[in-house]
Amino acid sequence: MLKVEGLSAGYQGSRVLDDFALSLPEGRMLGLLGRNGMGKTTLLRCIMGLLTIDSGRIVLAGQQISGHRPYEIAQQGIAYVPQGRDIFGELTVEENLRLGCLGRRRPTRDIPENLFKQFPILAARRQQKAGSLSGGEQQQLAIARALAGAPRLLLLDEPSEGIQPSIVLEIAQRLKGIVRETGLTLLLVEQNVTLLRRLAERVLVVEKGRVAADLPVAELDDQELLRRHLAV
Repeated sequence: MLKVEGLSAGYQGSRVLDDFALSLPEGRMLGLLGRNGMGKTTLLRCIMGLLTIDSGRIVLAGQQISGHRPYEIAQQGIAYVPQGRDIFGELTVEENLRLGCLGRRRPTRDIPENLFKQFPILAARRQQKAGSLSGGEQQQLAIARALAGAPRLLLLDEPSEGIQPSIVLEIAQRLKGIVRETGLTLLLVEQNVTLLRRLAERVLVVEKGRVAADLPVAELDDQELLRRHLAV
């Protein structure tokens, strides 16, 4: 599904990713773990076309997408939920979801009804302004808006940030069900180890812009490993 090969990128001459590589098969869930500033968000921005890469390539389902514009990449089947969610607070839940539908290969304003079944709180808040929702509700809206574009690959950046643990686990359970039902592929940046254990099947530890370790999720029970790769 997704291959990243020899990727190097950064900001204003400062290298953040250095010869980065990963392979993510279709329908699988991969986590990226590491300290802040190691390149995890930069990788997602590169995949989405929001940051120009210096070298390497990004391939989706056999087609190179590196160098394409973000809207072209969205239409190829990638959706991105950034850290902080970036919902439109002055628009209603329904209006936010309709905007998500425009990311489809054939844009539409018709919201898939299954989204309201997958995220029932959004059905109850359908005509409510998004800015008035709780943090957990806003995160569910951001994910649902991304899914409204019918992506093949979903990129999630720190979805647990600022959300109470019970809601984080509920979101994880819903996402896992969606992956199982639809075959969606998931790439998740997260420092919440509990969420990674619930959602990811495999974890890449990122250090200084490279993959330092490729682990089955069961190895996240190793406290020494977590101290080594996450301690400041």
